[in-house]
Amino acid sequence: MPDRVRGERGDGQSPRTNAVTYSSYLRLDQLLGAQQPRSGEHDEMLFIVIHQIYELWFKQLLHELGRLQSLLESGETTHAMRTLRRMLAILKIVVAQLDVLETMTPTQFTSFRDALGTSSGFQSAQFRELEAVLGRRDPMMVAQYADGSGERERIQAAMSRPSLFDSFAGYLADQGYDVPAEIRDRDVRAPIEASAGMQQVLKKVYDDDTDATAVCELLVDLDEGIQEWRYRHVKMVERTIGGRIGTGGSAGAAYLSTTVGRPTFPDLWAMRSLG
Repeated sequence: MPDRVRGERGDGQSPRTNAVTYSSYLRLDQLLGAQQPRSGEHDEMLFIVIHQIYELWFKQLLHELGRLQSLLESGETTHAMRTLRRMLAILKIVVAQLDVLETMTPTQFTSFRDALGTSSGFQSAQFRELEAVLGRRDPMMVAQYADGSGERERIQAAMSRPSLFDSFAGYLADQGYDVPAEIRDRDVRAPIEASAGMQQVLKKVYDDDTDATAVCELLVDLDEGIQEWRYRHVKMVERTIGGRIGTGGSAGAAYLSTTVGRPTFPDLWAMRSLG
């Protein structure tokens, strides 16, 4: 951030009362006042900060995903690839943050765990929305949110819109590839299923080795990044609470383990087995 922000005077005198400052632009009073530990334990502050940062990154990833879908749907390959690379850089930070959280021992976490009450990471509406944009279609994703709540409405809306894979399939069709009707005309409210016909199209894309191929590889990178996050998240939970029930009564590591290795874009992985 530059030393002088627009609206401030550069002559050494006091800025105007309504000048935009570093603090006011970033709303630091609200941001730095949002950490309110419920216990007197030292390590609770780290727990709060890490999870608030996660929510900020989830917000940015959703922001980028919306742009990515728009770019793919309009055939803007170069900008779509730039957006994918930005998302991959964010995912690396999201995964790396677990290294900081893992400096907390099980005993340190237990010291303030009761203060969390019924709260749980499973309640992150932004992560559920992120999953929906990537293609997850599971009614249980909204079960814990009240009817009419903003969280429930956002997740349901995301599950009713074309997913990132649908935008990608439309992109390939616009690039001249014969995307199967079962993919082009599919019910976007349904889960993404592997398609032998789509895998053959992707094989052709890879054989052509064009910019569309590069988009495919970046989507595989994105898929792998999500899977890496899930794996690291499971291991973090296991080393913190073992096999115990998670906060808020969640299944903890037992549930998280079932999500590891589940691809977001199954056809992009399956086509690699084609001769």
